[in-house]
Amino acid sequence: MNASEKAKGLEITSKIASIVNLFKEYFPDAKGDLKPWHNDPDTINLVDPDSIDIGFHFPGWSHKIQARSILIQIRFHLLDEEYRLIGMETAGFNHGGEVWRLSTIDNWQIEGKSLPYEEIKDKLKLFSRDVFQLFYG
Repeated sequence: MNASEKAKGLEITSKIASIVNLFKEYFPDAKGDLKPWHNDPDTINLVDPDSIDIGFHFPGWSHKIQARSILIQIRFHLLDEEYRLIGMETAGFNHGGEVWRLSTIDNWQIEGKSLPYEEIKDKLKLFSRDVFQLFYG
């Protein structure tokens, strides 16, 4: 679900802002997008209501990142009346669609047809660990 729609209350709004700032520490050129999904019926049916989704766009296609945009989906599960972070899905996109994906739910490996450089893979994994730390610090 769009982060802008999840930002209801000081605690979650603060965490969303922290996530954007964390990402920008690793990727300073990125511009955060708290509303990466369109509100049309087809898109709404695909959106996970238990996730916080944030897009990041770069000024142009990045050779090192192998993408122009990155979508972060922070996934939660309702357990004992409390939402618990279960993992993150991070995907890189260019003009042709998704080109790579990192899932922390499985083995933390980046897979796809055009993989980012090793230093970018490391930054993405560090960013993901930082997000877990933000929620479970």
